[in-house]
Amino acid sequence: MMKKTLLASAIASVLALSACTDNKPAAEQQTPAPAVAAKQGADATMANPLLTVSPLQYQAPQFDLIKVEHYLPAMEAGIIENAAEIETIANNTEAATFDNTIVALEKSGALLDRATSVFFNMTGTISNPEILKIQATMAPKLAAHGDNISLNPKLFARVKAIYDARKDLKLDSEALRLVEVTYERFVRAGALLNDEQKTTIRALNEEHSKLANQFGQNLLKITKDIAIVVDDKAQLAGMSEAEIAAAAEGAKARGQDGKYIIELTNTTRQPALAVLENRELRQKVWEASAFRGTTGETDNRPLVARLTQIRAEKAKLLGFDTWADYQLGQSMAQKPQAVLSMLSSMVPAVVANTKLEAAAIQEMIKAQGGDFELQPWDWEFYAEKVRKAKYDLDESQVKPYFEFERVLQDGVFYTMNQLFGITMKPRPDLPVYHPDVKAYEVFDADGTSLAIFYADYFAREGKRGGAWMSSFVNQNALLGDKPVVVNVMNIPKGPAGEPTLVSYDNVTTMFHEFGHGLHGIFSKVTYPSLSGTAVSRDFVEFPSTFQEDWAAHPQVLANYAKHYKTGEAIPADLLAKILKSRSFNQGYDTLEYMAAALVDMEWHSLPAGAPLQDVEKFEAGALKKHGVDFAAVPPRYKSTFFSHSIGGGYSAGYYAYMWSEILAADAFAYVQSQGGLKIENGNNYRTNILSVGNTKPPMEAYKAFRGQEPTTDALLIRRGLKTSVN
Repeated sequence: MMKKTLLASAIASVLALSACTDNKPAAEQQTPAPAVAAKQGADATMANPLLTVSPLQYQAPQFDLIKVEHYLPAMEAGIIENAAEIETIANNTEAATFDNTIVALEKSGALLDRATSVFFNMTGTISNPEILKIQATMAPKLAAHGDNISLNPKLFARVKAIYDARKDLKLDSEALRLVEVTYERFVRAGALLNDEQKTTIRALNEEHSKLANQFGQNLLKITKDIAIVVDDKAQLAGMSEAEIAAAAEGAKARGQDGKYIIELTNTTRQPALAVLENRELRQKVWEASAFRGTTGETDNRPLVARLTQIRAEKAKLLGFDTWADYQLGQSMAQKPQAVLSMLSSMVPAVVANTKLEAAAIQEMIKAQGGDFELQPWDWEFYAEKVRKAKYDLDESQVKPYFEFERVLQDGVFYTMNQLFGITMKPRPDLPVYHPDVKAYEVFDADGTSLAIFYADYFAREGKRGGAWMSSFVNQNALLGDKPVVVNVMNIPKGPAGEPTLVSYDNVTTMFHEFGHGLHGIFSKVTYPSLSGTAVSRDFVEFPSTFQEDWAAHPQVLANYAKHYKTGEAIPADLLAKILKSRSFNQGYDTLEYMAAALVDMEWHSLPAGAPLQDVEKFEAGALKKHGVDFAAVPPRYKSTFFSHSIGGGYSAGYYAYMWSEILAADAFAYVQSQGGLKIENGNNYRTNILSVGNTKPPMEAYKAFRGQEPTTDALLIRRGLKTSVN
């Protein structure tokens, strides 16, 4: 998953209207604005590193100096400073021009964006009660500030004047795109509403910010609370000794020495389900995962019902039939029906494939002496047995060839060097926010320094589940900023003194998230609002998904898949089995994803005025409606822990992974037809996709790279649902 700017996420993207750039040049920001100094006092200003531009390379955060107590005053000061900047722009007595309005907006909000970009990265990576309290305090304040910008009539009048005259202003293509994007953001935030409607939307935004924040905080607490404690080591039969040792260390860290803890990831299915022989324990693990957020103080069901209702109300107020119509208006898909048509067209083949897989698993259960019907907690355990029988492939034989550091250095970094010419230099001199985090400097093929990259790959308490990319600083030529980006994952760390061996799923996720990172690193645009990953949801996952298939490229695999003890390259026959088995279980993988995507679309297709929904009934009805109610294959995320959708970032947008995969599969197949892993292909992709940000419509960018629009052929082949192009 990609996270473009934490500030935009925090206030439902409305602050993007202020074009809060990450930082201004040091000469402009070393002395805080009078409003900041008045609020904080000179001593506080000097003591709070967030109030001035970081002196580190590319304004990388001063993590060695930043303390929890710095966040709240810095963000509050940032709101004051940004509000003053907005008032200056809005009340300018000169006629509106591109420079004094649009560019001025692009230059505003440096302090606020600097403080929020660090803070909201920390809420996901090292969260604690103090940080969560600050987050709860700031969410409504940031939402209100965003509304004060987007609903400012004088400011919008200036933006509209430039928009109306845009074709006569002799702007270059990027400046023209910025005018159109800026105007559209104001309109979609409610700038055309009357005063009564603006009051209503402010109230909805405030309520939404509080509930969305509560939803996310509940999930953080739930993730910690639902970890499964096991008393008897014998119950962990099937786990490797290293996995058991890690479970023991996890329990010890929580004050339960002598026991074992199975940590749960943020998806419905769990890695442990593939190996645990104890069926009762498997059921316990699955139920803890699948029914999270349905009881007690962290019951998310009322939040799900009201958040989706608020979005429907906002959509109607803004002139849209549903929230899905509102969200998709700026996407490649354009209309909800386009998404539903894409997904529905695949349902018959996917369900048929899944039924065949289920039948094979049921046969394996019977062959193993089981006298029970396949349940969700059985699927992966017996699927692995089917995989082994079908492909003679044992995951325990594969994992020793995927040692974390080698995957990163000789897999991910090697591929990016071969494709783009870049190299990664460790920067241990740069401070980091946790000992597990490593900093790198990214160098181009000609030796030019491009960016700072932080790698935060290991799971720990206080970190939310999943994987994502985010930015501390976004590239732009207007202010001369270079990118500072981070990749975050939740790979279980090997026990003390032991190497970390990763699953192949984690291998592909490492490639995926670095693809997002490259989208930020290779950005080459003028204006911050158009930088890097500031593209539609159904395009932003394309560059990351494109990188996944390199993990299985024979040349790449041969370079990183080496035994962690002997250094021996993965045997050719084992490699062939891995490649051959890639399409295994694709019915399951595709169906669980599609089920979640369809539930997301159904929630956000509710009209304004619909009553609060019974979450379980609504979810079951949505699955049945689309023919994906397959008992043994539940949605990848259920509504109560569906942070992509209900948390807001991908509301009515979870389909984007599949939509982007169409582009990614088509692009990867095209690159292979052009010679595969070579600089010429990388340069074409970099120039036309990764560097352009949102300076042009995404399909226009894709056609510049590919020469034509994509087809679905490569996707069906990638998913094992088609054998070749007809």
